[in-house]
Amino acid sequence: RWIKFEEKVEDGGVRWSAPHVPALPLHSLFQLRTCLQKGTMLLDLDALSFKEIIDKALSEQPEEAELRPELRGHLAALLLCQPRHQTTKSLLRLLAELALSPCQGRHSTQPWLLHPECPAAASLSFQLRNQFKKKVPPGAEAAHIAVGEVEFLEKPFTAFIRLRRGVALGSLAEVALPSRFLFILLGPRAKVKAYHEVGRAMAMLLTDELFQRVARQAEHREDIIAGMEAFLDELTVLPPGKWDPSARIPPPSCLPSSHRRTTTHPSDRQLHGDGDTSTAGDRAGLGHPRSGEELERTGRLFGGLLRDIRRKAPWYGSDFSDALHPQCLSAVLYIYLATVTNAITFGGMLGDATANMQGVLENFLGTAFAGSIFCLFSGQPLTILSSTGPVLVFERLLFSFSQDHSLDYLEFRLWIGLWVAFFGVVLVATEASHLVRYFTRFTEEGFCALISLIFIYDSLKKMRSLADAFPINWQYRLDNVTSYSCTCNLSSPAPAPGQVGEGLGGPQVSGHDPSSPPALSLQHPATLAGLSRTQCLAQGGHLLGTSCQYVPDVTLLSFLLFGVTFLSCTAFKRFRSSRYFPAAVRKLVSDFAIILTILASCAIDATLGLETPKLLVPSELKPTNPARGWIIFPFGANPWWVCLASAVPAVLVTILIFMDQQITAVILNRREYKLQKGAGFHLDLLCVSLLMVVTSATGLPWYVSATVISLAHMESLRKESVTSAPGEHPEFLGIREQRLTGLAVFVLMGVSVFMAPVLKHIPMPVLYGVFLHMGVAALNSIQLTDRVRLLLMPAKHQPDLPYLRHVPLRRVHLFTIIQLLCLALLWVIKSTMAAIIFPVMV
Repeated sequence: RWIKFEEKVEDGGVRWSAPHVPALPLHSLFQLRTCLQKGTMLLDLDALSFKEIIDKALSEQPEEAELRPELRGHLAALLLCQPRHQTTKSLLRLLAELALSPCQGRHSTQPWLLHPECPAAASLSFQLRNQFKKKVPPGAEAAHIAVGEVEFLEKPFTAFIRLRRGVALGSLAEVALPSRFLFILLGPRAKVKAYHEVGRAMAMLLTDELFQRVARQAEHREDIIAGMEAFLDELTVLPPGKWDPSARIPPPSCLPSSHRRTTTHPSDRQLHGDGDTSTAGDRAGLGHPRSGEELERTGRLFGGLLRDIRRKAPWYGSDFSDALHPQCLSAVLYIYLATVTNAITFGGMLGDATANMQGVLENFLGTAFAGSIFCLFSGQPLTILSSTGPVLVFERLLFSFSQDHSLDYLEFRLWIGLWVAFFGVVLVATEASHLVRYFTRFTEEGFCALISLIFIYDSLKKMRSLADAFPINWQYRLDNVTSYSCTCNLSSPAPAPGQVGEGLGGPQVSGHDPSSPPALSLQHPATLAGLSRTQCLAQGGHLLGTSCQYVPDVTLLSFLLFGVTFLSCTAFKRFRSSRYFPAAVRKLVSDFAIILTILASCAIDATLGLETPKLLVPSELKPTNPARGWIIFPFGANPWWVCLASAVPAVLVTILIFMDQQITAVILNRREYKLQKGAGFHLDLLCVSLLMVVTSATGLPWYVSATVISLAHMESLRKESVTSAPGEHPEFLGIREQRLTGLAVFVLMGVSVFMAPVLKHIPMPVLYGVFLHMGVAALNSIQLTDRVRLLLMPAKHQPDLPYLRHVPLRRVHLFTIIQLLCLALLWVIKSTMAAIIFPVMV
């Protein structure tokens, strides 16, 4: 049988083989052409049953091939026998059918035919029970090919039949599908192998999309022959002796489209008089992915913005209805946890940089508000807003400048934000976003690689800091366990410095070797063993003993959770393409990969019971710094000229916001994501600019598109074809474009303050592992990573990549090395106070 690829019944007659690319002798195609030229051919036949089809095929034979009446009767009786279809059955079901069914209990030398006494109802009931129909693409039709040898024929009987419309032919098909094409080849004995190969050749033709088109539209025999000649023009021949004909070629991961085959067909090139059609097509395919009308200038004020609104408005209702899918629930939970972790990280760093004028709570509330508004009104709602590194650097510089010159930081920042919003509106009005079309792959990959490496570096850095907070007990000796103790002293003063030293993760008697039992025991009359460490310190006591500073190996477990989380996320995401379990199970595990990993890691942590660092979110709605309020007034604390002078740093922030926002938008709107609802570069920039007014007036952080989290959001919403033919890989259909997942993420961010009792059970190493997975996944999504691997591969082991066919390898390596040098320069700039200009450097 064929759907996309060939399957054969194995020798045991029990199961179908793995799907494979059909390979057949070239001579069989020439024999098939002869059969089509000389045999019976009925086009647009009006018939409603298989019997009617056979009767007309036998009665309308060419004169030179006409059969005697008695042979026609024998042939019709043979062709009208009920078929027996091959199906894969469990051993228990097979044994039950062998015992209960006398019809199927007989084994025939022709397993594709039923015995005459078997009722047709058996095949019809088989059609209804056959689960194979799930693999058949919607709208498919069946074609039937019958070949074989018979004793009573002296010369072959051949017929090619096309029905005017698809007709259900009872149990003739393995599944209940309408049928349109039939091919019959029966002949005398001793040539069954040749007949079989001709039948395979016909099947291969009928599974070819271009020949199908010709066969459906053909009006004469010559049209069918011309379609076959076109098929032969595209044929690729494998030389004998250079490969094993019995080997089964596995299906490729992707197939050329029929449109591309048409444009590269030799006859088409001659027809259009252009010998460079394929080259031009390749160049078009390699062209800039954002050359659409979204970035064309209108020449009118706010013309691009109005066009964005008109483009996105018809999709607004579907932006919510398209989110009604279980995959969106998984995306919400995944991106929520990533956003929470990011908000805590940047909130803590903002607090350190601004003396808690902006902290974790302000970052939570700002992310919730700005993200929700952006998801409701932006042009690309799949974007996730967040604080970014360059903005953090600017906040640190601005706070230091304000402190040095006795200026009120939040008021100064308010005026800068207002100027940035004004400049942003000017950029939208003048359609400055059309400059995005000049961003190249070099720029996109450099920016994406830098942000991905920052995610990877920060996750590893956070894990490294755990070793300082929870030191590993390198000096622990199991043999000295009897000498370790810790008591609470409430009466005597604490030992003087130098009298008690650190060792073993806890204090040691000065001058004593920690690897041997202590020489003296510290005894105090008012020591209490029943108090906990917290209770002892609360009552004014101090701790005495050799294990008072002992910390369990929290760092070891944290690194284990970190590694397990990263590897599990990666493995579960790839589980969709695994060979194990049904497709529905694989898809479910892949969609909920991150959530399953986090739940499993939390269960491991809870089972072991060690006090690993947990996710802590603010539990009170009050400013981190009590000296500030929720509304920032524009006048009163600073001189009047500050509102004008703020325009100078605002220009720098505007450039930073514009570049950061638009580079991320460019990456998210690539052609390979197959987005159907269009982009909104001008509308996105307007939303970010207007949000600057609100966040500046309330003292909340500034927000811009977060590249890595936005890419993770899109990857979690990938759509693939549900039904796929045997051997066919699921087809990537695009991204589930909607507004509800992002909106739900930011609403959850806002209520996280009230979810602290639940979130506190999630270990931070688990979230850092998710961060590492996001960074690695984003890094693997760019071509730069593939080209870096090429630097380490010998030429003979390099994969067959499209650009390697057109560009010399040394030029590819030179391009990659220049990118890596620029990336290293950006990393150096990012690590200094000059990090604020790195989007401009990109």
